[in-house]
Amino acid sequence: MKTTNKLLKNFISFFMALFFLEILFRKLSNMPIFDWALFRIAISSSIIALGLSILLSFFKEKTGKIVSCLLLFVATIYALLQAGFINFLGVYISINTSSQFGAVTDYIFDYFKSFKPSYYLLLLPFLFFTIYKIFIERKVYGKIYLRENNRFQKRNTKKKSVVALFLILILGFIYSGTLTLDFMQNDLQLENNKALFKNPTNLNISMNQFGPTVFAYLDVKTTLFKPEEDIIIFEPPETIVDPPIETDYTRKIDDTLWQEVASKTTNANYKTLNSYFMNRPIANKNDYTGLFKDKNLIVIMMESVGEIFINPEYYPTFYKLYTEGWSFKNAYSPRNSCATMNNEMSGMISLYSIYKNCTANVYQKNKYSGSIFNLFNQAGYKTSSFHNYDETYYYRSNIHKNMGSGAYYGADELGIPYNNYVYAEWPSDISLMEEAMKRIDTNEPFMAWMTTVTAHQPYTTSSTYGDKYLDLFKDTNYTLAAKRYMSKLKELDLALEKLLTLLEEKDILDDTVIVLYGDHYPYGLDKNSIKGVLGAEVLEKNNIEKTPFVIYNSEIEGKSFDVYTSYMNLLPTVANLFDMDYDPRYYMGEDILSEEYQNSYKNRIVFTDGSWENKVGWYNATNGAITYFGEKQYSKEEIMHYNKEINDMIKMSNLAITTNYFNYLHEELEKAKLEKNELVEKEEEI
Repeated sequence: MKTTNKLLKNFISFFMALFFLEILFRKLSNMPIFDWALFRIAISSSIIALGLSILLSFFKEKTGKIVSCLLLFVATIYALLQAGFINFLGVYISINTSSQFGAVTDYIFDYFKSFKPSYYLLLLPFLFFTIYKIFIERKVYGKIYLRENNRFQKRNTKKKSVVALFLILILGFIYSGTLTLDFMQNDLQLENNKALFKNPTNLNISMNQFGPTVFAYLDVKTTLFKPEEDIIIFEPPETIVDPPIETDYTRKIDDTLWQEVASKTTNANYKTLNSYFMNRPIANKNDYTGLFKDKNLIVIMMESVGEIFINPEYYPTFYKLYTEGWSFKNAYSPRNSCATMNNEMSGMISLYSIYKNCTANVYQKNKYSGSIFNLFNQAGYKTSSFHNYDETYYYRSNIHKNMGSGAYYGADELGIPYNNYVYAEWPSDISLMEEAMKRIDTNEPFMAWMTTVTAHQPYTTSSTYGDKYLDLFKDTNYTLAAKRYMSKLKELDLALEKLLTLLEEKDILDDTVIVLYGDHYPYGLDKNSIKGVLGAEVLEKNNIEKTPFVIYNSEIEGKSFDVYTSYMNLLPTVANLFDMDYDPRYYMGEDILSEEYQNSYKNRIVFTDGSWENKVGWYNATNGAITYFGEKQYSKEEIMHYNKEINDMIKMSNLAITTNYFNYLHEELEKAKLEKNELVEKEEEI
């Protein structure tokens, strides 16, 4: 009779399958294989395999096989879905990012079509494991097993389970060490591993350091048992002995009331945020300050518009705006958990949205005194916002109202027909322009925000606007999906033509500034189709995330800028151009037209996970590595400084959003101002 150790054989087979799955995931995700993260993952795979083996050793043979295969299948599907999400949406799945599931389930066909064939290699460990369990294991260990009712086997299993538990404790201690031991850490990593294990706020780095299996555990754990938030401590920079020399461009802001409010604040988070924002540098005025003062403003966030839109043959109106206005060649719209609404939100308030949720929806009641709407409200403009769809996905009627929009008009309010069935038609952007301009009082200064929708996916199925202009591209070798997308863009181009016509008819074109940017590139269109239109370079570096960014007025001279920018810089740039009464310290973005920005290391684009790119190189936050584009390189200390600065901006943005900080600050400043005025009045009476 050949006896076997069920616990050991279960451990070996499950560990090999799970660890093989983890290695494949890293390889397919372009994560480094030979580093300390893989060692950490090997330990966690051992712990998981030991724990499950203890459990399975008490099961009957057949039941144990079924359970083990089922568990590995779940782990495999989870890893496969994660690979699909990062490829399709640019983000990983988190329980907190429920909005991601809607974005995929509504377009499930496009989601699976976007899978790279190599992703299905992740199924191999499960297939090998299943074949082994069903057909090979008995031959390896023999046909005769000790039965579960054999007392010796029961006692033996219990003893070996105790040993296995002891091993789990030892491995757990070693695993804990990998989170803190200096030689196992990457000094260039944005967030330390111990903090990420406690709360995996940066999904990309967490996935790289822990692997999909442990990340799933951490995600569930932090959802069920919300970790106690650490009090973020901000240490202000050292006091400058010699104050900066004042010039005609110096922007002067009196912090007396703010300092008074800060001194009375007891809330630890508000104290931190007061310290952080008060110590940020105050951007000076420049040659562009007030260039558009007293003009009207229309901001258009263009749905799913990438650089394919920059084409004089197919889209002459947009090309006119692009070439006769100011265009920015290195403009990006990085995707996140909720790419459309979060990127719209960041454009309105210049704060980084929270990676793990659809921030605009979750915090729809927040108010921001420094939002783009409120700046123009304070300057005496009539503000409004428009979108030609309903609130199936995003609660704009609440979000825009609390942002300060004087009036929000959705598809229902605009009287634009639509339906909200999956793979249904999207409304025309021409109708959006026509109906929006009917509701804007052009006899007084106005500021309007418009969000288009016609170019929204899907592109794999027939639709009115996807098919309407297909003849334009009949002589090209583009894929049908690309042609449908480009057909939808044609409707948007005609909508822009309609807008210019309406402004000319009202004789206010010269007095109106139009700012356009894309919310994200058309990720519903497979990358090979995009490559077929734009060429192979679009798939290099982060070029796929590029979107057009344009500032147009009929009276300015066309100019092209090569600065790195995104929607984060929209608000501070516009605020300076219109010479608004604003505090630039409120914003994480910069005025991209200032020489200070163009000539400094801050001339960069920051991606969702904290990665960044500038003229010198690209820092990959997921791997904690930098790739240089030329001879110039940064020192380790410089990279660490840049990373800390970016990490602070993201953390402080998130903290300001979760605590509704700017509403608190506005209310407290108003109280302090009222008290000061009352005191002055009393003194005058005396």
